[in-house]
Amino acid sequence: MAEKIILFDGSNIDDFINLDGSKHKWAVEFGTMTVVPGSGNIVSKQTFGDAQLHVEFRLPYMPDCEGQYRANSGVYIHGCYEVQVLDSFGKKTPPANDDCSAIYSLLTPETNACLPPLEWQTYDLIIRAPRFNENGSIKENARLTALHNGIVVHNNVELPRATPGGTSGVPVAEGPVMLQDHGNTVAYRNIWIMKL
Repeated sequence: MAEKIILFDGSNIDDFINLDGSKHKWAVEFGTMTVVPGSGNIVSKQTFGDAQLHVEFRLPYMPDCEGQYRANSGVYIHGCYEVQVLDSFGKKTPPANDDCSAIYSLLTPETNACLPPLEWQTYDLIIRAPRFNENGSIKENARLTALHNGIVVHNNVELPRATPGGTSGVPVAEGPVMLQDHGNTVAYRNIWIMKL
């Protein structure tokens, strides 16, 4: 059985650093880490290829904001595929490729599984890394299965390209977990990964 690697257990975020390699500036208290707006994205020191990633997040209540301004953050797999974090609870229209659990700008979730803000939510993300030819070209694109609050929202979908804003503008064989500072006080806890 694969070993569960704890990236954040509530005590400290020493397994994460700022993108420039400096110490993180996010707040850690009461077993959670919270985005400090303007402090920057953080990345895990560890990298991975094929893996299962578990992340729990809590959205702030921002009733006066709409769309991308409403509790925005993101979980980046390999540092290059963003699973959107956003308050999409109660949205009446079908999910879009920038709603919660979307693969940002790329793929729309099967359903809106978003809970209300201030409630803890879960992502369970199973990634099969891209395979490369000897010359560095992509032989097979990455594939992702994603569960949002236990509901399958992406089922073995193909990821033909990287999404914007990550550590790399191109798919990679192995990369870090990146958590996005998009200016909102989104909180995270209980982050672990299993290499597959």
